[in-house]
Amino acid sequence: MVKAIIGKKAGMTQIFDENGKVIPVTVIEAGPCVVVQKKTEENDGYDSVQLGFSDVKERKLTKPQLGHIKKAGVSAKRYLKEFRLNDTSALNVGDEIKADVFAEGDKVDITGISRGKGFSGVIKRHGASRTATSHGGGPVHRHAGSMGAGSDPARIFKGKMGAGQMGAEQVTVQCLTIVKVDPDTNMIAVKGAIPGPKGGIVYLKNTVKNI
Repeated sequence: MVKAIIGKKAGMTQIFDENGKVIPVTVIEAGPCVVVQKKTEENDGYDSVQLGFSDVKERKLTKPQLGHIKKAGVSAKRYLKEFRLNDTSALNVGDEIKADVFAEGDKVDITGISRGKGFSGVIKRHGASRTATSHGGGPVHRHAGSMGAGSDPARIFKGKMGAGQMGAEQVTVQCLTIVKVDPDTNMIAVKGAIPGPKGGIVYLKNTVKNI
């Protein structure tokens, strides 16, 4: 069965295993989440559940959002996310999902929004090479250089690497290992790094096929 939960990145630290080996981990406040909507193969063509995370005041939601949540009979939630599952028979609207849905040793895929790094040059953004630092090079050692044709087609094709906004995009890191689960505090420790800053919202889903 596919398992999923919404969480908040708390930060990185390190823990030690029974052999004294250091394991770098990211700590995630996972849940509690509540099932806001349920879709089935018979009615919608596929199985999924929509989870809500983090309580919020009703006045901070739009009327359509508030109506959707009140239809489920749950408290107002700041974040909603739909997860496609292969079986939703065990879940119903209003059910609460906590961190203990996962266990130590589980493999998960984690999706988040990466850190925004602002306007960056072509070397930092794409790993391009710089020109030689010899005499006569001028102040253009880190510039992108020529972009292609002249009179025909007289433009730069889309997708050409260049300077621009870096980061602040959706990133998924696959097949990470859960090292520790604390159901009392709803904390999950995952080996390695995940996208986003501290306090960033992340989505956890168990890896269906190991990479």
